[in-house]
Amino acid sequence: MMFLINQSLYFILPLLIVALAGMFSEKSGTVNIALEGIMVIGAFAGIYFIYSVQNAMSTPEVFEALSASQKRIYTYFSNNPQLMLIVAMILAALAGMAFSALLGFLAINMKANQTIGGVALNILAGALAIFMARTLTDQGVSHLKFDNIFRFRSNAFINLFPNVQEGTIGYKVVEGINYIFFSEAFLFTYISIAIFLVSAFIIKRTRFGMRLSACGEHPQAAQSVGINVYKYRWAGVLISGALGGFGGLIYIIPTSVSFHGTVNGYGFLALAVLIFGQWKPVKILFAAIFFGLFQMLSINLFTIDTVKVWLEANNKVPLAMIIRIMPFLITLIALSLTSKSSRAPKASGIPFDPKGS
Repeated sequence: MMFLINQSLYFILPLLIVALAGMFSEKSGTVNIALEGIMVIGAFAGIYFIYSVQNAMSTPEVFEALSASQKRIYTYFSNNPQLMLIVAMILAALAGMAFSALLGFLAINMKANQTIGGVALNILAGALAIFMARTLTDQGVSHLKFDNIFRFRSNAFINLFPNVQEGTIGYKVVEGINYIFFSEAFLFTYISIAIFLVSAFIIKRTRFGMRLSACGEHPQAAQSVGINVYKYRWAGVLISGALGGFGGLIYIIPTSVSFHGTVNGYGFLALAVLIFGQWKPVKILFAAIFFGLFQMLSINLFTIDTVKVWLEANNKVPLAMIIRIMPFLITLIALSLTSKSSRAPKASGIPFDPKGS
């Protein structure tokens, strides 16, 4: 059970972060269909940094070709995996922000169709990631392998309760919490929770959040009271890019040991979470939990011995395929049931015209 809960977090947190990314953009009035592509670019930037360090440290000829300062830097990062992860997360966020600037230029400055621009960026991202991987790696490969050495593997929470006896219910609870949040946790687990709390506070309780929302609801009214709509829309898009890039990295690291230039449609699933969550942080959290659980089940259900034996005995290949596509089926069903009650920001997707009414 604790294993499944822990696995769920690996899918819930990226969905939550990327859906929040979409929320910031759409709250400002810009539809960010390019979340998938932003995730890809962010994941590539972070994973490439990790790959570069680990490849240099594991390949003598590569390491010897480095300068003395590069050797010291790479060795330092290799000996401090959490610091390596922090740098990778920063690079992922910056890369996502830079890529989202293309959307900002198209949607805000050029007033282009935001849906078409987003789709074009999604297509560009996958091709760009593969091209960069082949260009930057010595082997010319299209995928980047890495060793996942970033889990904490700590018993810190168990050590806080030395008097709890093994075998008791209390010990099992403590052990379970330790397993989920310490032993098998990543640094970005805590960062993601903090991002959610800060995002909810910013949108609901700060002047910036209220002005951002005003630009997405009625930009002309916002402009009439002195708000720079262009500035806030750019801010929304860039924040969206940073969170989307970060979300791409935290999706790849727990679920894979290599990056192939794709995030398996997770950016589109995050858009569904955003819509299902009605563009509100708390509802987005519950939507991410809902969809994340189904995503986890679609992958880990086959690891349960009872299910595995039953599928093999009954040769239920169609059922196995249905289990695989379950998250996307649930997405279609959920969105079809809630589409009539969805209320996106009124001006989302509409280019801002300062002279408009």
